[in-house]
Amino acid sequence: MKSLGPAFNRMWGASLLTNLADGVLIAAAPLLAVTLTKNPVLISAISALVMLPWLLFAIPIGAIVDRVDRRFLLAGANATRFVIAALIALSIATETITIYVLLVAAFFIGICEVTADITSQSLIPQILDKSQYEKGNSRFQISETVVQGFVGTPLSGFLYAVAIYLPFVINSVGFLVAAALAASIPVKFLQDLRSEENAEKKPGFVADMRFGISYLYNNKTLLRLVVTTASIGVCYSMSTSTIVLFLLNELNLKPAFFGIALTIQGSGAILGALVAPKLSSKFGRSRVMAICIFMSSLLILLQGLSPNIYAYIALAFIASFTITNWNILLMATYQSVIPGHLFGRIHGTRRTLVWGLMPFGSLLGGFIAKGGLRLPLLIGGAIATVIALLSLKFLLHVGESTAKEALNNE
Repeated sequence: MKSLGPAFNRMWGASLLTNLADGVLIAAAPLLAVTLTKNPVLISAISALVMLPWLLFAIPIGAIVDRVDRRFLLAGANATRFVIAALIALSIATETITIYVLLVAAFFIGICEVTADITSQSLIPQILDKSQYEKGNSRFQISETVVQGFVGTPLSGFLYAVAIYLPFVINSVGFLVAAALAASIPVKFLQDLRSEENAEKKPGFVADMRFGISYLYNNKTLLRLVVTTASIGVCYSMSTSTIVLFLLNELNLKPAFFGIALTIQGSGAILGALVAPKLSSKFGRSRVMAICIFMSSLLILLQGLSPNIYAYIALAFIASFTITNWNILLMATYQSVIPGHLFGRIHGTRRTLVWGLMPFGSLLGGFIAKGGLRLPLLIGGAIATVIALLSLKFLLHVGESTAKEALNNE
């Protein structure tokens, strides 16, 4: 792939390493948890605590992103994750680890993930030209899918079998090197997106957060896009919350082949990430986004009707392809229309709505599954399909509409 410049390459390198570390952690943390407790509530609380910071801290972190040097904030988030992972490894080695220590660590790692995600996405408009946004986001998506799912997670199982603390040692080293790469992003390649404000008149921190919320609320096109995305996101989290039970108990997938099923599904995401910029260039970003979000919603509904595991995997592969296209082009749309010096605040507010509501969708899916393991897919997929269908006209022109409204707000 053609280089997007030294600044992007270092940030992408940091992303590759953090995704490797995350992949290791995704598999190692649950394995460690079940050795510490058999309480399913405590075990499920780990994933909940990782996601909770999106609801609690995304807006203030977004305001911080717009006030400081984003390179060092990204480096700091990764350095903090290095310290946390190293302390977990040390506590395992000294046999002082408890489930409650792991829960606290999960929460603080979640805060670091919120910081790193918002900062990375805010750096892209500083590093790349608008014409390169889709390629940049595509590479980030590939690194997340390939390195986290195809390298980090399988590697974690092997490392864990050698020594329980070893995955966390590797995890901490990955974050440390990623922090160094982020800090070394050459400033001469960064665009200065800060607004020229008199320091004495610069608004306070709370005013910055309020401005981010106000900006999103007053940009009706952008607000509708966020609400649409959040609504469909809740449906998706509802649909997938008990997917492992659906595959094992309803479609009779053997546990030994569960990883293979996820790998095939992940392959669809890789293909989607590779072709998203080309599809956008040929057919138009808004058109591809509208078709992909409708198709991915419909495919979730169809997965609930799968007669066997083979049909499910085929549908899941296509769904993964379409939702990855949507994610990449959606992020490129946000980066194109939101002013760079405001991106942290707007992105933080957006993620609070979209990701902050997902845990509630997952919980709802668990209750629905008591009536049948197909129901979360059928109900979540049906509602998402209706939302996507009703939003089709809006989504077909969302790129032009958001750009026009953003221009009017300048």
